[in-house]
Amino acid sequence: MTRNGSKADPKPKSAVSHGVGLAGMVGLIGWIAIARYYGMDGPYSALMATLWCGVAMVAWSVLVDKVHKRESTGIDWSSPRPISEVMDISQIKLAGLWATWGIIAAVYAICRWYWAGSYLFSMRMFTFAAPFLFFGSIPYVIWLDRYLKEPKDGAWHFGALLCGQHGWDKDAIANHARSWLVKGFFLAFMISIVPGGFGDVVRMDVAEIATNPVWIAGSLITLMFVFDVQLATVGYLLTMKPLDAHIRSANPYLAGWVAALICYPPFILMGGGGPLDYHQNTAEWSYWFEGNTLLNTLLLSIWGTILVFLTAIYAWATVAFGLRFSNLTHRGILTHGPYGFTKHPAYLSKNLFWWFATMPFLTTSGSIVDMVRNTVLLGAVSGVYYWRAKTEEKHLMADPDYAEYAAWMDRNALIPRSINGLFGWLTGWRKPQAAAQPVKSGSTADDIAPAE
Repeated sequence: MTRNGSKADPKPKSAVSHGVGLAGMVGLIGWIAIARYYGMDGPYSALMATLWCGVAMVAWSVLVDKVHKRESTGIDWSSPRPISEVMDISQIKLAGLWATWGIIAAVYAICRWYWAGSYLFSMRMFTFAAPFLFFGSIPYVIWLDRYLKEPKDGAWHFGALLCGQHGWDKDAIANHARSWLVKGFFLAFMISIVPGGFGDVVRMDVAEIATNPVWIAGSLITLMFVFDVQLATVGYLLTMKPLDAHIRSANPYLAGWVAALICYPPFILMGGGGPLDYHQNTAEWSYWFEGNTLLNTLLLSIWGTILVFLTAIYAWATVAFGLRFSNLTHRGILTHGPYGFTKHPAYLSKNLFWWFATMPFLTTSGSIVDMVRNTVLLGAVSGVYYWRAKTEEKHLMADPDYAEYAAWMDRNALIPRSINGLFGWLTGWRKPQAAAQPVKSGSTADDIAPAE
């Protein structure tokens, strides 16, 4: 068995560099510092944090990583077409794009949950942005079509269908529809939750928090989630070809969509009162270690450290995506950061966090029934995330780069090797190891298609 990262079996290159996510964190922290100084804790300040985060990541991607020059963008900057040559294509593409946006707007208008609670903020932002997107899309599409090697993308195929133009392809339209469904559904959710944690961080009283290990842990966890939400929101916003962050394909499998959507409102099954709600008569983790003894303080500190560590892994998994975070899509293959230890660091750390934070086998009622029920239900929730992981792998396996990465992980990565070894020890079965592939001559991150 080869050693992790050995020269004989090098890890496949990642589509995203470490620097882009770190640049986003620097931009975000910079705005948080300004917002704290001036007391700007409102929702618009939270969106400004998203802007600072996004600008920093775009600057790194373009100026340092030079992602706009990658072959995978499908752009040839050296040979622009005359505007007259692309105008017909651009007009059909705009028709398809505007029709898509119109359908999404109609769904927002019809579905009542988008006009209540935190979703109201998303709807206000979309209403404000709509005219800018409409008029801004005209020069953008015409400009980009001049440089695209193949300008007839999914929007064009949908527009051709609507306009009665020959040459449209149903598979391209289906992928276009799935891609925009992902963006429309998840972007509304992400923008709705941007203000909450950001406001908590801006209002945070560091001096008071430092007096209690539970408060320290809670505040650090909140900060980690702010990093996660802000960078993920940027990822949904900037699905653009010039940044090599566009969607290559959206998950075509119904099981993948079902597994993902039941984890988010309004379809969420794990929420309060839902069929997979595992919180009946449970308490916060700190409840079980309350007391004034040194042992209680030590246990609170240890447990809080574990939870902060797991949240940090979860946030790191999002930061590693850079500009490319998105559910249910293929935007490139990540192999760096936590993805060098396990293929699904976010799912693993999130589920471990829930087990440590909730401890469903302990209940305030003392009921054995509640203990068993909560434990089984949280186990079912973890099973849902295992299902999500498998449906995502089924989608990504169509890309040879992901297949290569998955095989390398089985041979080298700590967690897959440990799981395979334990399973083999318990059952006497050993998973066949794919042979290491020879290093591709001249292979670079440009050869890797973008990430899910």
